[in-house]
Order: sequence, then structure tokens, then C-alpha cells
Amino acid sequence: MLNKIRTFLKQIDFGWRSLKDYGLIILGGFVQALALRTFLVPTHLVGGGISGLAQLLHYLWQTPIGLATLLGNIPLFILGWRYLGGPRFALRTILSVLSYTIFTDILIELTGSAPFTDDILLNCLYGGFLLGIGLGLVYLGRGTSGGTDILGRILNQRMGMSISLAYMITDSFAVILAGFFFGWDKSLYGLIMILISGIAADMISQGTNVIREAIIITDETEKVVEAISEELGRGTTIIQAKGGYTMKDRPVIFCVVTAAEVIRLKTLVHDADPDAFMVVGHANEALGEGFKPLTGHH
Repeated sequence: MLNKIRTFLKQIDFGWRSLKDYGLIILGGFVQALALRTFLVPTHLVGGGISGLAQLLHYLWQTPIGLATLLGNIPLFILGWRYLGGPRFALRTILSVLSYTIFTDILIELTGSAPFTDDILLNCLYGGFLLGIGLGLVYLGRGTSGGTDILGRILNQRMGMSISLAYMITDSFAVILAGFFFGWDKSLYGLIMILISGIAADMISQGTNVIREAIIITDETEKVVEAISEELGRGTTIIQAKGGYTMKDRPVIFCVVTAAEVIRLKTLVHDADPDAFMVVGHANEALGEGFKPLTGHH
């Protein structure tokens, strides 16, 4: 037993990077609780996942939202331990859930649940955005907000699904269930709120830079590479490939640019070779020279 405890403590990192993560997670829990108190609870807008179900219990039987959220997280916490990193996941998730639950019940107890505004659309938009900021801060701290967010993170890591889509899938149940109690207009607003919060979470955790990746096939490889280097200041990678129809070897140019540089890239390629073939795709993130530094990203 003592050996297991020692192993557990060794796997928990208390370095500066981790302390910064813990601070982000606590701040994220507070921001989520603030969104709940300010915009969601007063207008019976139900958020997603376990906390959404806790909101339903609160509206129906006046049970504390934070406490119900904490109890509902226990089974999913066990699942997260298995798939999301053991002790490090455990500490971050416990910190996130406790921060959210404590801040939620304290804010509601101290300030009540009087609405900031009676406009349900404004509550939906600002509540969803603020909730997403809180979630994004938790993700930035390499944590999860517990609940069905654990399932969302498993989908994100195991299947490559974006955070916003995974969050939408796992958190829709409570919002739809709310339609049976508070009307389908509230439920529909709740779905919009989840979408907004997912987008905001992506913005905070992954940044707002829009990156594009380009694959270029041309007979003027040297001219295109030179133009991209001199005019855009971007590096390129030449990949040796073989044409599926001609079965001839030919180079393929790969490069990464920002969305604002795509038009210039197209012009440069066209000027070098009007007959070139080019594919431009979306990239979630670019780390390294010319983009965000790779240091500190895990």
C-alpha cells in the first residue's frame, strides 16, 4: 500500500509548469461557475453533461448544483483514470471539479439567482461564451472539467475529434432532457449555448490563429520553392512521390502558411507554373519556426 502511495506521489509533478496549470484550472472553474450563476441558472438554461443534470435537479428539488455535480462525477472519474493519464489526470480533474462545485454553490448562496438580464438570447450567447472561456482555461491547464467532458477528451485523444464536436456530442443529453421540463425553446437555446461554448473553448485552448497546409505538384519545383521562400518567408518540404497514373517519380512540395497568406501563395504558384496542381487544407495548429514556439506544448 505504501509503495502504491509513493508511486502515486512520484507521478504527480509539482514543478512551475504544473503549478501554472493548477492556477489555470482553478481560474477556469471560477469562470464556469460565474457563467452558471450570472446567465444560466436565473433563466433555466441548462448546460451540458453532469453539471447540466445537476442543474435540472436543482430546478426541480432545490438540491445544491455543486454537490450533485461532484457526486455525479465519481463514475466518470474512474473511467478517466483508466484512459486519460492516471495520477496526473486525477489531480487535475479533482482540482477542476472541486473548484467548479465550490465556486458554484458559494456564488449562488451569497448572491442568489437574480437574473443579470431577462433577455434569454443574451443569456444564451454570453453564458455560452463565458462557459467556453472557463472550459478553455481548464484545457489549457491540461485538465478536464469532469463529467461528460471526460468522455469528450477521450474522443478527442483517441479518435482525433475536435474538442468542440466531442463536447457537443457528449453534452447534448441534459440539454435535450431540459426540454421536457422547461419547454423546447429553452432546450434549443441550450444547444446553441453548447455550440458557442465549444467554439470559445477551442479559441482559448488552441489559439485563434488559422493555419493552412498546402500540397503543390508542379514541373517548376525550384521556381515555386524559391518564390515561397523569398516572397512569403516560409519554409517548404519536398517529398518524393510517384504519380498513380504515369507511375513516374516526381517531387511534391509541402508548406504551411497562415490563412491570410493563402491568396499570395496561390498567386506565386500560378506565376511560376500556371499548370500546377495545388491542394489547400485546414490545420489545427502549427508549432515551430515561423509559428508558435513548440516549447511548453505537451
